[in-house]
Amino acid sequence: MIYAVIDTNVLVSALITNNSLSATAKVVRLLLNSEFTPLYESSIIEEYQEVLHRAKFKLVPGVADALISFIKEHGIETSRTTFLDSMPDEDDRVFYEVSLSVEDSFMVTGNLKHYPQTPKVISPADFLSVMMKFKEE
Repeated sequence: MIYAVIDTNVLVSALITNNSLSATAKVVRLLLNSEFTPLYESSIIEEYQEVLHRAKFKLVPGVADALISFIKEHGIETSRTTFLDSMPDEDDRVFYEVSLSVEDSFMVTGNLKHYPQTPKVISPADFLSVMMKFKEE
């Protein structure tokens, strides 16, 4: 099984795009098809709720709520593994630390520069490549 922490920006992008073939939309489809297991912690869920309900995104509240509920229902709530180095955006620390809590998990983000540059931190497009290779095995 593949495990991944999905950054909020990936969810927002997937929900606001008109391009169903975008990498972010495909990542969310894989999520909803239970092709990988999302990892989360209460702070991540709180951020999802706050950001996905911002008026500027014009998302249907029921869609945001359903996505968050799906993540909670089908994901794994896990603790954080402390990362001692500084981060470019400290608000993103929780996402990275949750990804560290499960070996071989991924941190999927559209903001690569906000995270340490490791093979664990990947773009939505790179995550799709990982998923494709996993399916081939």
